[in-house]
Amino acid sequence: MADEVVRKGKNPSASLFERLLGATFQFHSSEPPSALTSEGHLGDTYEAPEGWNIHRETSWRSLASKADELLAVGPVLLVPEWERLPADKKRRTRWSYEVLLEDLVPPERDAHLAVLLPSSALTSHAEAEFRAAVRERWHLSTVLYAAGVLPKVHTSLEVAAVFLHAREPKDPVVRMFRMPHRVDPKSVEKDFEKLLRMRGGRSKNGYVVRDLIPVQERLHFELHDPAVLALREDLVGYGSVAKVGDLFTKVPSIHRHTLGEKTSSTGQPGAARVLRGPDVLTDGSIAPPDPEDIWAQVPSDCLLQAGDLILRSISRPTDRHRFVVSEVGDEDLPAAASEHVIALRPKVPLEAHQLRFILLFLRSPMAGPMLAQAGVHILWRDLADLTLPQPDEALASALDNLEISKRRLEEWHSEADELLQSVFLDQSAAQGRDRIVRSGQTLRLRVAAASLLDDLGHTVRTRFPYPVALRWRETEAAMSVRDAGPAYQAILGTAEILLAYSALLVGALAREEGIELGSIHAIRGQLERGRGPGFGEWVATLDEISSKRKRRSLPTEHPLNALGSMFADEQVADARKRLYLRRNDEDHERRVDRVDLPQARDAAFDELSRLIEGARFLADWSLIQITDLHWDALLGCSVIDYRNLMGDHPVVPTSAMVLDRSDIEKGSLYLKDQENRLHLLRPFLVGCLCRRCRSWSTFHIDKASQGTVTLKCLEYGHTFDDPALLGPLRHVGLL
Repeated sequence: MADEVVRKGKNPSASLFERLLGATFQFHSSEPPSALTSEGHLGDTYEAPEGWNIHRETSWRSLASKADELLAVGPVLLVPEWERLPADKKRRTRWSYEVLLEDLVPPERDAHLAVLLPSSALTSHAEAEFRAAVRERWHLSTVLYAAGVLPKVHTSLEVAAVFLHAREPKDPVVRMFRMPHRVDPKSVEKDFEKLLRMRGGRSKNGYVVRDLIPVQERLHFELHDPAVLALREDLVGYGSVAKVGDLFTKVPSIHRHTLGEKTSSTGQPGAARVLRGPDVLTDGSIAPPDPEDIWAQVPSDCLLQAGDLILRSISRPTDRHRFVVSEVGDEDLPAAASEHVIALRPKVPLEAHQLRFILLFLRSPMAGPMLAQAGVHILWRDLADLTLPQPDEALASALDNLEISKRRLEEWHSEADELLQSVFLDQSAAQGRDRIVRSGQTLRLRVAAASLLDDLGHTVRTRFPYPVALRWRETEAAMSVRDAGPAYQAILGTAEILLAYSALLVGALAREEGIELGSIHAIRGQLERGRGPGFGEWVATLDEISSKRKRRSLPTEHPLNALGSMFADEQVADARKRLYLRRNDEDHERRVDRVDLPQARDAAFDELSRLIEGARFLADWSLIQITDLHWDALLGCSVIDYRNLMGDHPVVPTSAMVLDRSDIEKGSLYLKDQENRLHLLRPFLVGCLCRRCRSWSTFHIDKASQGTVTLKCLEYGHTFDDPALLGPLRHVGLL
């Protein structure tokens, strides 16, 4: 590139912009470029790079003929005037550069022309015809956006250097680059050089468009950015998507300069407050009324309603690509939106979680780039086309629970504040002391209970399914004694039970969804040879369901998707592999030396903890046993009694629920997911009293021979024969 020394009197951004222009010309042509300007305001202030041929015309109207002449010799940088011309017969105001470029005809020879334009010429809807007229004759190759690079032009104004070819280039791609602010110039130049060599993809500050861009299409940087396009496509991962225009209509705004004598004073009957852009605050609220507010008698269709959304239509640099948006409440009325506020009204009533999610998205830094906004003004036609994510049922439920938790915590905070403020309000010090100690106990217990949720062990003991929770409790107990041997064995056993329980869920859920699993066939082969499933078979089942191809037809919230991502984290996958190797060594008499047992125990416990972390989703699903049910044929629903077998003890109270299903089995185990849907686990997992220890336990098939099925207990490893399960096991393909 050209010399990186900043010329005297020129800001660093302008010098960097010069070097990027020079690099682009060098990439397209070996001939030195000429700079062509006029003696207007922009031409007088523009200073061409050193070593370039400079030509200055007396009027912008003669630039076209001079450009024809120069293009016959070599590449040209054209710096036209940005002069607004009188409206034409169609009452459309045009710019001088539009007339100039429409008159400029590409020469016969291959020629390269770069034009400095305001970025709005490429991004506004109003100049679509101009862009089409230019691109029907010229081939677009590179667009370089930059701000603060022209002297005597406001630093916020973005300039676009548009590189055009007289003939279609051999490499018909379009390169888009935006020069960043306050970044090391060397890194920017290196990134730009990389982009010029690219045939597709994205660099740090630019990208290559390989698909043909329609001639009238806006050339907004974010509009074609593959990173933004990928984000837009990824929004469906939240549940679904919808356009702003599909969900909202625009409420008519009031132009304040047209009010005239319609202004009123505060509190006058029928008067409404006309909200300005600054009245929409960044914290999501609406500024309270002040003496400078305008109140006016406005048409009824302009009056805002509770539940409307209002946002600033002029974005500021401090907004940082976020929308400043508020929800109108009853306390903000009566009010109307001024010309600097866009008011949105839901076409149909939106659920509270849906509206909350929309507000969260609009206020996030992700939303701004997706708008493809031309300049600082937000237009309704662009906003209406903005894609909004919509939460699915699971996410909506999580958002509602977060809101409930937030309000509950705020209530506790207020309660504690009131208690602190009342310390010295009692009649005597003794009364005050006793009241504070007594009343503060409940708050202290709440905080202590909430703090336990950050403890992994407490979560597993209280929120994980019974077989896993019990094994974990025994592991923690074994870890507390000096002898490392029992603890090491307990850790490996807990890991196997965690994987066994998860794999059995996969088997039951996959059968329910009609998903064929080769790992289940492998388990059947083991059983036919008189061997039961073990650590390796459970891992194989979980590995198989991790394939997205197996789960492509399932809704996002289906439990198999969570089970399939169990080993997505590399640390969790590595922990599983290490535990498998440890278990395999124990089974094949390659046991850890007693001297090394304490270290091996601690390492294995860390690995088990990582594995448990990867299975935290199990705490959101309930393992339940149906104890009783009653089907009401008239109402078409079942009243179900069940035991929620979550935590480290099987003795739990009975709960009740109502379902619109008649196919629920009394006595069977079910998985109740986050959507409160029930999934039958029989015969992969059954619950009953153990015939050996008489404790209620969960069982899975361990062996099958000569018409007899042997079940094995997940909690204690006890076994017993149950020939009644022979038929169901054959039905699901395990035999």
